[in-house]
Amino acid sequence: MRQAIKDAFREQRIFVNRALVASALVIALLLVVVARLAWLQVIQHDLYITESRENRLKLIPVTPTRGLIRDRNGVVLAHNLPSFSLEIIPERVPDLDDTLARLARILPISKDDLNRFRRLKKQKRRFDSIPIRVRLNEEEVAAFSVNRHLFPGVEIEAKLLREYTHPLETAHILGYVGRINEAELKRIDPVNYAGTTHIGKTGVEKSWEEQLHGKVGFEQVEVDARGRTARVLDRQPPEQGKELTLFLDIELQRIALQAFGEHNGAAVALDPNTGGVLAMVSKPGFDANLFVEGISMKDYKALRSSPDKPLFDRAMRGQYPPGSTVKPFIGIAGLETGSITFDETKFCPGYYQLPNQSHKYRDWKRWGHGKVDMDKAITESCDVYYYDLAHTMGIDKLHDYLARFGFGAKTGIDLPGERHGILPSREWKKKARKQVWFPGETLIMGIGQGYFLATPLQLASAVGVIATNGLRVEPRVVASVSDSDTHAASDTPVVAHAVPIEDERHWQDVRMAMNHVIEGRHGTARRLRNNSYRLAGKTGTAQVFTVKQDEEYNASKISKRNRDHALFIAFAPLEAPQIAVAVLVENGGHGGSVAAPIAKAIIDYYLLGKKPKPPVEKKP
Repeated sequence: MRQAIKDAFREQRIFVNRALVASALVIALLLVVVARLAWLQVIQHDLYITESRENRLKLIPVTPTRGLIRDRNGVVLAHNLPSFSLEIIPERVPDLDDTLARLARILPISKDDLNRFRRLKKQKRRFDSIPIRVRLNEEEVAAFSVNRHLFPGVEIEAKLLREYTHPLETAHILGYVGRINEAELKRIDPVNYAGTTHIGKTGVEKSWEEQLHGKVGFEQVEVDARGRTARVLDRQPPEQGKELTLFLDIELQRIALQAFGEHNGAAVALDPNTGGVLAMVSKPGFDANLFVEGISMKDYKALRSSPDKPLFDRAMRGQYPPGSTVKPFIGIAGLETGSITFDETKFCPGYYQLPNQSHKYRDWKRWGHGKVDMDKAITESCDVYYYDLAHTMGIDKLHDYLARFGFGAKTGIDLPGERHGILPSREWKKKARKQVWFPGETLIMGIGQGYFLATPLQLASAVGVIATNGLRVEPRVVASVSDSDTHAASDTPVVAHAVPIEDERHWQDVRMAMNHVIEGRHGTARRLRNNSYRLAGKTGTAQVFTVKQDEEYNASKISKRNRDHALFIAFAPLEAPQIAVAVLVENGGHGGSVAAPIAKAIIDYYLLGKKPKPPVEKKP
């Protein structure tokens, strides 16, 4: 066979063509790489150099120190104490469940601690520090320290935690701080609250949160590839929260609370000239410190299930029939509308009947008060006189004049959660009850019963109007706000409204009648008479349930929680009032014998510095 001769020229040409194609491809790819490098290194240089710097440098928020809260005399009521907490960084823990189990052998760790830890773990990054135990004592710190080498990723951290120095006395008025929840995260400034874990939940802590919190600071740090801090490059210190000084006198607050003894209720003491809250008690109270780091389920359940409702703020949110304490206000309304004169008399046989009706609206005094003018009606708290006056005025005038004293509306106090009470009217009943107004309802409204509800704070504010001859001042808890560094203080403004009146003598007439409640021979609070100052007041009793026409109220046959509430409002000194007080004692019975002594203990201390004698312990 003949062998084919190779075509060397053709093979060389194929090789050259392939080499050219390969070279072209290489050159094209090189051009693409060069173009990409030019795009990244030249055109996009500023962008990527910024991103590189951001990957290397981090801004770490520095939490500001929360501002202090003091009473009028400079006594610290809320401050920040160093506290040790046991914290875990999940990223550095090889076996988290095993670590938690071994920690529980040397330190007490409850189910609530574990639940809180797991909840926070879901909200944090793996390299964030998460508390498993807070407020460790010295023995617990020592117990962990000697075993520290056995727990990688677990550290003891020192932090500032909020503490209330008089928690039982101030829980309702100061409120408390707690961990920020998801709802609060949506409404707060994410920049200013970066690094902050707690926020005001109730009371002063909530309403003055912006001033108390301060402004966040920042640290510029260099971090490694895993996000850990390598070194601090720059630091902008935080701005500490403002200090608040209250009108509150903590000693007066304590005396007011102690004066209730075994009773529950509320007391509010105001400066009628400035609106400053001198004392505001709701009994029983609770320990606000329990809520700072999260209250245990056991403690919270005990507070929620207690029949005494310690979490309920009776001073601002408790709505009660004001009873006979409204009689001075209705008296002024009657004088202003011309429905009656101060000296005009009515006869009280012990009951009142509407024209052409057989139903008897009874007086508290079964045999009646006889011939009664307004001075006697207020002094002896005659119901029949006010039944007749309310009927003469009618519901429309009655509603409009009582509204001038602030009934049925919030007082405007600088605290959250205030209730507005109920000042009933034709329109209110039609809207709320889908019913028309009946004449008999006007009568019982004339003695502060029926649908009429008011808070102790409203009563204190209203009696302050009489004390100042018509000046209605919005109550205020915070007196001034101070800068923590410069100590420059700015007073909070006084907001006042003048209650219009045709004849100024009406103020004086009613004020003197209220003085006769204490100084009169038959005054319902004559036991409060003293030689140190002149006091003006009005007692009240509010029914918890209605007594039928043919029945008689007998407290001894009624369970304690169904007995009448006792009320008392007052101001002193009569000539130049410095304090206005409202006291409500739940199921206390008569205002003159139960509520009035509490008010006197408050006024005695404020005007005279006189502390009540401690109660004598009963021998078993």
